[in-house]
Amino acid sequence: MNIPLILRTLGLVLLCEAGAMLPSLGIALYLGENDYKAFVISIFTLTIIGFTLSRTRIISSDVGYREGFIIATASWLFLALFGSLPFMISGAIPGFIDAFFETMSGFTTTGASVITDVEVLSRSILFWRSVTHWLGGMGVIVLTLALIPSLKIAGMKLFRAEVPGPAKSKVLPRVAQTSRELYKLYLIITIAEILALKLAGLNWFDSLIHTFGSVATGGFSNYNASVGAFNNPAVEYIIIFFMFICGMNFALHFHALHGNFRPLWKDPESRLYFSVTVIAVVLIAINLITVMDYQPGTAFRQSAFQVVSILTTTGFVTADYNQWPAFSHGVLFLLMLIGGCAGSTGGGIKNVRYLILFKSASRQIARLIHPKAVIPVRLGREIVPEELVESVLSFFFLYISILLVSTLIITSMGIDLLSSISAVAATLGNIGPGFGVVGPATNFAAIPAPGKLLLSLCMLVGRLEIYTVLVVFSARLWRS
Repeated sequence: MNIPLILRTLGLVLLCEAGAMLPSLGIALYLGENDYKAFVISIFTLTIIGFTLSRTRIISSDVGYREGFIIATASWLFLALFGSLPFMISGAIPGFIDAFFETMSGFTTTGASVITDVEVLSRSILFWRSVTHWLGGMGVIVLTLALIPSLKIAGMKLFRAEVPGPAKSKVLPRVAQTSRELYKLYLIITIAEILALKLAGLNWFDSLIHTFGSVATGGFSNYNASVGAFNNPAVEYIIIFFMFICGMNFALHFHALHGNFRPLWKDPESRLYFSVTVIAVVLIAINLITVMDYQPGTAFRQSAFQVVSILTTTGFVTADYNQWPAFSHGVLFLLMLIGGCAGSTGGGIKNVRYLILFKSASRQIARLIHPKAVIPVRLGREIVPEELVESVLSFFFLYISILLVSTLIITSMGIDLLSSISAVAATLGNIGPGFGVVGPATNFAAIPAPGKLLLSLCMLVGRLEIYTVLVVFSARLWRS
C-alpha cells in the first residue's frame, strides 16, 4: 500500500477545497458579512492540513487500484468533513451531523437539505453551498488531475474510481488531458447558462446559484420555493435544457464541440434517455390535465421540468408534486431509479445499465429457445464484454439491496414507509427531494440524526457508484 501517495493526494485535494472557498470569502468581505470569519478560519485550517499532507515524500510510484479506491473514498469524506466548517463556524448549521449532511449533499450533487429557511442565510454561505455542487458535479479528483500533472502516475486509477458509469473511457490519450478537456467543456456550459439566465431576467447571483445547481445536476437554490420562486417560464425552459444536456455523457458533448455530432445521435444510451424523457413528460402531462384540470401549457411545462429534474437527479422544483395524482408519483419514483447517462454529472443507476440488463435478459430468453447459440450482448454495433455484463448485474443487485435495507432502517426510526423509501432513493440516486416528509415542500430536517448519517453514506455510495466505497471495507484491500 502506497500510503505516502495517498496522503499527498489527499493534501492536494484539501488545498483545492481551500482555494474553492476564496470566492465565498471575497463575497463576504465585499458585502460586509460577518461570515467572513468562518471562511478565514476554514481556509486557514484547510491550508495548514493540506499543505502538511501534500509535502509527504513519495518513496515509490508503484500505484494500483487499491490506492485509487482509498483516495477516492477518503477524498469525498474529507471534502464533506472540512467543507462543513463554514456552516458550523458561522452558525448557519450549528450541529455537526446536519452540517455534514448538507455538505455531503452538496459535493455529491444530491441537493437534499436540512435547512428550513435558506433565504435567511448570508450570500457568502449560500454561494459556498452551491460551489460544493459545481465542484462535485464533474468530480474533485478529476479537477485535481487536471490541475496537477504530477499525479499522472495514478491518473487512470483515480479517474476510474471517481467517474460514474459501468465503463470508464477517456476522450484523449492521457488522463490529465481528458480531465482538462472535460473541465473546459464544463466551464463553457456553465458560462452559457449563466448568460442565458441573466438574459431571461435573473440577477447575477441568482444566475450563478441556479447554474451551479443545473450543470452539476445538484439542485440547491437560494429560495425556499426553488426555481418556482421566479414564476418565469423562460427561466424554467433554460434550466430544463441545461439539466437535460448535463444528464448526458460529456464525452459525447466533447465530440460534438469538435464537430463530430454522429456519436451524439447514434449513441444507444442517449436515444433511451431521450425516449424515457419524452414518454414520462407526456404521461404526467396527460395525468395532470385529466385528473387535476391543468391547462395544457401549464401541465406540459411543470411535467417537463419535474421529469427532467428528477431523471437527471437535479432536484430543482417548480411545483409541489406531492399534491399530484398517484400515477404521476409512480412515474417520478421510477425515474428516481433510472437517473442520467454514464459519464454525466447525473446520478442514479444510469440508462446504459438498463440497456445492458434488458439485452442480457433478452439473451437469456433466446438461449432457452436455442441453447447452443452464441449470443453476445451488444450496444449498437459494439459487443459488451461478459465481465461488464456481470458487473452491471452485480451493481443492480447491490443497489436494490442497499435501497431496501436502508429503507428498513429508516422506518425503524419512526418514519413512514413512503417517506423512508423515497428518502433513501433520493439520496442513493443523488436526487434531492423525495415524497412525504422529505417532499419538495419540506426537507430532511425531520429525519433523526442516525438516519441523516445513514443517508449521508447513501449519498457517498451513490456518487461513487457502490463498488468504490464497498471495496474500501473489504479485508482483501488492506492485505499486503
